[in-house]
Amino acid sequence: MRFLRRSSAEQTATTDTETGQAAADHAPNRTPKKGKPTPKRREAEGKRRGPVPPPPKTQREAIKRSRGNKEERRQAAKERRERMMQGDDRYLMPRDKGPVRAYVRDLVDTRRHLMGMFMPLVLIVFATTLAQNLVLQQYATLACMVLLVMMVVEGTLLGRYVNKRVRAKFPDAKDRPFSLGWYAFARAMQIRKLRVPRPRYTPKDLAKLG
Repeated sequence: MRFLRRSSAEQTATTDTETGQAAADHAPNRTPKKGKPTPKRREAEGKRRGPVPPPPKTQREAIKRSRGNKEERRQAAKERRERMMQGDDRYLMPRDKGPVRAYVRDLVDTRRHLMGMFMPLVLIVFATTLAQNLVLQQYATLACMVLLVMMVVEGTLLGRYVNKRVRAKFPDAKDRPFSLGWYAFARAMQIRKLRVPRPRYTPKDLAKLG
């Protein structure tokens, strides 16, 4: 009889304990226990990304995987390059972004510049130094000096022209005049086919800019 009484008392105590625990778990200000440990960050990221592919079994399979990754990277780089050449702001360098810089590029591309002859002339001067002809070297050097002076004059006029057009079209633009003038000067010095982004207009399209 004592054993039965003790068992009944123990069952009653156990029931009261479980009831109290359940009430505590359902209390409004108490967070119930999850019943399992919190997964680690590495395990959670692994579940989101999916299973890790098995390592290559042979050297040929490893080379094949490496070539596949290289092809994907090459294709992605090619696509980014093409978007940049088209003038997409998302793929341009910070100095080329924005409608103001795009307008400056268009203004430069719709004009012909003597500054674009500088790089070819430098190559000619370098070729004359290899020829070891003093007369040719003197004429080439003189032509280079004359072109440098003309570049300074033309660059100054181009900078004023670009700033005037930009202020008229974008009165709220915060770009400094010298920065816009230098940007136009640097683009005008480049050979037309090598300009980045690719020119959208030709000298015949000046009236289209407005």
